[in-house]
Amino acid sequence: MIEPIGNQYIVARPVYSKNAFEEEHKKKHRNHKTFLDHLKACCSCSSQKAKRIAFSLFPIASWLPAYRIKEWLLSDIVSGISTGLVAVLQGLAFALLVTIPPSYGLYAAFFPVIIYFFLGTSKHISVGPFPVLSMMVGAVVTKLVPDTGTAAMNFSNSSTVDEQKVMVAATVTVLSGIIQLAMGVLRIGFVVIYLSDSLISGFTTAAAIHVLVSQLKFILQLTVPAHTDPFSIFKVLISIFTQIEDTNIADLVTSLVILLIVFVVKEINQRYKAKLPVPIPIELIMTVIATGVSYGFDFKNRFNVTVIGQMPSGFQPPITPDVQTFQDTIGDSFAIGIVGFAVAFSVASVYSLKYDYPIDGNQELIALGLGNIFSGSFRGFAASTSLSRSAVQESTGGKTQIAGIFSAIIVLIVIVAIGFLLEPLQKSVLAALALGNLKGMLMQFTEIRRLWRKDKYDCLIWIMTFIFAVVLGLGLGLAASVAFQLLTIVFRTQFPKCSTLANVGRSNIYKNKKDYADMYEPEGVKIFRCPSPIYFANISFFKRKLIDAVGFSPLRVLRKRNKALKKIRKLQKKGLLQVTPKGFIFTVDDLKESDEELDNNQIEELDQPINTTDLPFQIDWNADLPLDIVVPKIRLHSLILDFSAVSFLDVSSMRGIKTILQEFIRIKVDVYIVGTDDEFIEKLARCEFFDDEVKDSIFFLTIHDAVLHILMKKDSSTSKFNPSQEKDIKFDFTINTNGGLRNRECQVPVETKF
Repeated sequence: MIEPIGNQYIVARPVYSKNAFEEEHKKKHRNHKTFLDHLKACCSCSSQKAKRIAFSLFPIASWLPAYRIKEWLLSDIVSGISTGLVAVLQGLAFALLVTIPPSYGLYAAFFPVIIYFFLGTSKHISVGPFPVLSMMVGAVVTKLVPDTGTAAMNFSNSSTVDEQKVMVAATVTVLSGIIQLAMGVLRIGFVVIYLSDSLISGFTTAAAIHVLVSQLKFILQLTVPAHTDPFSIFKVLISIFTQIEDTNIADLVTSLVILLIVFVVKEINQRYKAKLPVPIPIELIMTVIATGVSYGFDFKNRFNVTVIGQMPSGFQPPITPDVQTFQDTIGDSFAIGIVGFAVAFSVASVYSLKYDYPIDGNQELIALGLGNIFSGSFRGFAASTSLSRSAVQESTGGKTQIAGIFSAIIVLIVIVAIGFLLEPLQKSVLAALALGNLKGMLMQFTEIRRLWRKDKYDCLIWIMTFIFAVVLGLGLGLAASVAFQLLTIVFRTQFPKCSTLANVGRSNIYKNKKDYADMYEPEGVKIFRCPSPIYFANISFFKRKLIDAVGFSPLRVLRKRNKALKKIRKLQKKGLLQVTPKGFIFTVDDLKESDEELDNNQIEELDQPINTTDLPFQIDWNADLPLDIVVPKIRLHSLILDFSAVSFLDVSSMRGIKTILQEFIRIKVDVYIVGTDDEFIEKLARCEFFDDEVKDSIFFLTIHDAVLHILMKKDSSTSKFNPSQEKDIKFDFTINTNGGLRNRECQVPVETKF
């Protein structure tokens, strides 16, 4: 019963153990579903389930019939045109990161958009080339097809280096798409949870550094050999600085001018985005101007600049991926698929929260996977989404993926009709435009200070991810970063901040006894809290912290008591210990016992429960024992373990916990466990955790229930005897050292069994 009194409440209820609570409130027995039950439910079929699956696989069927043509169509057209122009330029620019001719970037900006229109669940992201993903594909291309043309695979001798690179890029894209599709079909999109925000931020920042370094050779127009092994970024920088005197000044000046103007205008777009109807399309404006200037002044022949060159019109026939490349790039393709999905899902989540509509991670995997399969089959490279391009689509009024279709139409027009107009465009301009899109990723360095204030572990993950990705490369760096992130989780759980609790304010609230001044800790009771799962890696740490909290080792106390018991039993067996109504009589002249002899006995015997049933008296281990027998004295009679934050135990920790409980129980310290849920206890029962010593009656609902139970139990035990009775059961003992008897004033710490 709860009675509110102002801002306080009074609760009147019995003290509940877990068993008492279940019995009083008639707990229901639930049959948990087995794997076969889930399999039957998955394989069952109904009209409703078929309809739900159809709408899930083709989300367009749910939102297209509800499309508001009059309200949304014009906005989607404007948004699609703006996004399409940006997609064309980014496709050309990011193709340089893949080290293939720029024209193939248009395929990567076209096919994934078409597939995503039918299968995607986000209404606002713009699918297509992404610099980090392009850089990862380019690293694989560079590894398998060096610039010398000596490929690592068996290509036909008639194929050129560019054709070999396109084949590798397409094959890697298809394989990464297959991996994404398989993950989506198997419903394991949850794998993205292993990439935290800190890891993604550090990784994309490191990728931006790689993109920056890789584009320097186009800005300076230098011949830089490709490197893909660890520390490759430093080798590229060394190669650039050794050739710095050969820089093409025309390319350098053009790039710097483009970069300066793009950065300034992007800053204006960001600062005045509320006042501008649409962002200024600075990339498009600079591309048109640069193309016209390069064509009008014949930069190619006058200044020997590198231009895009021939732009083939139309689509090329699909290709068959190379099987050998599949075998050589399975690891890289998996990393590309995971990163592509993680980035796309993160951006999609931002807009889904902003506009309040659901997205399906598994369906996103299917959409991206099929998009990459189609793109790779038609010589494109891996696609994800770009935050800057998606921001253009959303800020220009895009409502649905209809805007994506119009952006694909713009790319299609360039592919089949007007691509030749871009032939005079300098590659250094594309490199400058690619760098212009890195501002957001490079600004993520500010995350370090914010993370340091909020969470040191997340800050460390960011820094180490950045270092790994820069030094080891994007592929190995991602793997090392994920491993390091999982290692931090191990550290967090392996060394939890255990604490000793006490009562605050004489209420049912228990807090760390170090944090408050007015604390009450019942005499002889210790409350220990572990705020972490307990498993094989931290069970030793848990035991050490528990021993530190109680102030003694229960195993050491148990062994000392068993040693003392063996000595007392031998004295009594040899007749050196006699019981009289007034006490004990010891004759010690013939006693030849040593501690060393006892220490050499088997340890297993000393770890067994203390058994005094064969003795005609009981021993008080906290009193002074005769014959200078020394046993550690403990004042603790009850131990409460707060497991409310312990989410699971594994088999190894279960065995360790049971051993710890047995050690305390054997030295007459009652142990209680509080705060566990029913499934936790059911798992213990399934694993045969309980026996004659460790019983399921040790579980209580709350700390306060256990404390009240202990206090009531203590009151009950002390009320069994009155002071006079308690005095009668204590005895004096006499030690015969010289053939006579001598009385001692001290009392023997034993109780007779009369």
